[in-house]
Amino acid sequence: MLTQQGETIVRVLKTVEGLGRYLAQERQRGIDQGERPEVALVPTLGNLHEGHLSLMERARRENTLVVVSIFVNPLQFGPEEDLARYPQTPEQDLRRCEQAGVDAVFMPTAAVLYGSARSGDGQAAAAPVGDVTRVVPPQAMTAVLCGPYRPGHFEGVATVVTKLLSLVAPDRAYFGYKDAQQLAILRRLARDLNLPGQLIGCPTVRDASGLALSSRNGYLSAAERQQAATLYRGLMAAQQAFQAGERQGAALVAAVHRVLTEEPAVQPQYVELVHPDTLVPLERVESLAMLAVAAHLSGTRLIDNVLLRDRKPIVAIDGPAGAGKSTVARQVAQRLNLLYLDSGAMYRAVTWLALDRQVDLHDEVAIAELVQDCDIHLAASGSDPAFAAYPSRIWVNGAEVTQLIRSAAVTDHVSLVSAQPTVRQTLLHQQQQYGVTGGVVMEGRDIGTQVFPQAELKIFLTASVGERARRRQRDLAAQDQPMVALDDLERAIDERDRKDSSRRVSPLRQADDAIALNTDGLSIQDVVDKIVALYHQNVTAKP
Repeated sequence: MLTQQGETIVRVLKTVEGLGRYLAQERQRGIDQGERPEVALVPTLGNLHEGHLSLMERARRENTLVVVSIFVNPLQFGPEEDLARYPQTPEQDLRRCEQAGVDAVFMPTAAVLYGSARSGDGQAAAAPVGDVTRVVPPQAMTAVLCGPYRPGHFEGVATVVTKLLSLVAPDRAYFGYKDAQQLAILRRLARDLNLPGQLIGCPTVRDASGLALSSRNGYLSAAERQQAATLYRGLMAAQQAFQAGERQGAALVAAVHRVLTEEPAVQPQYVELVHPDTLVPLERVESLAMLAVAAHLSGTRLIDNVLLRDRKPIVAIDGPAGAGKSTVARQVAQRLNLLYLDSGAMYRAVTWLALDRQVDLHDEVAIAELVQDCDIHLAASGSDPAFAAYPSRIWVNGAEVTQLIRSAAVTDHVSLVSAQPTVRQTLLHQQQQYGVTGGVVMEGRDIGTQVFPQAELKIFLTASVGERARRRQRDLAAQDQPMVALDDLERAIDERDRKDSSRRVSPLRQADDAIALNTDGLSIQDVVDKIVALYHQNVTAKP
């Protein structure tokens, strides 16, 4: 089935077989055209609102093919919950998918998605939902927050998402941070079961009152929606106390309760402080915590949460090749007394280790095995004159290799190693560990979108193709290299931009909340001054 609005055509699929053939066809079409398409999955229960639309729009920006699933999953509703009356608006949902530029919508029934049982005579019969194989998340992650109040809910979510990830095999799947417990459980599930795709959390979308958008908000009257916004006001009161220096969980929880008591119609179910990734209950915010609340209003259950960070700030600098990112990032780190997280040195370290162990650099399987045994540690160069020429010092498996990774052999082979997806994915996890304590500046193509989406300051450095070509000419002259015509440099840079923006691994993209800074006509010092000023305006000036 095809549905069309203007020039946008959405393929509506209602069977597992149809979905499989559609994805195989589209993937093959991309390969035939010279590039494997990147596939996004946006799982939903339907009754789509602006929050879902934000997920679909981001998926559209970051992928070649976008699949939205619309399925009211019976496994995640308890016997006393609202499965029978859960709002279903298929025609409106398809219009929203068209609006967001979605390629395909998967709309199965429960019998289609969970399969059929076989009767004694071999005939297919609809399988009772209770008979299907279920995925059980770690008990500790369902023993907090919503888990005790919704027995079986996360088991149902885990089961349906496991099926969807297995069927679609997306490169990325998108979920809202409003359902933060669900996202944490699904990330653990995907890691434990080696499910395909990166699970990406997206900011909660709110209405003017601060109320988090939810399909269940449709149960509320206009007056009740204003009352429901009390949850957000309570969380904001706790956040203000946190920003003023409060770190004790009991005090932060009490701050929420004080606001909730101002609205008698809102009946709190829980207010808890947990780690956002592990969901372990916390007595105190040490580095990162999530304060979550659930309450009932006129028979409708509402949830919300806020993230609390107690760490040094992170500065993410992205931009195209030739925009001056590396030099700028190093100087910004020095000016702000932060660590320059030298990703180039990390790729050099893997390359050095491979050469040292005489691993075939073209053997991606061997490199994948090697990189798992490559523990990298970075530190600032400090005042030691022996390391003054290096932006940072680096250790591999406890041995310092700061100077060794600058050898000609490593320089000649690092691009081959760094292009391998397994290397990039492994180093991404190591890089993200520095985000736990913060205090870093990092530059690249996807730092603000993938590596540190929580960065306090995101900069996207830009410069015209002509400006970058002129800079390249000056660099060649300074290095006594053969000169290249300006037109040839511009064509090469334009082609590099195209490849960087469309590459499967670490594509160049500007984060939605990044500040664009055009460097045409600016010196390195001018750019550094502007970023340092933005840091003080947008980070240190905040309460």
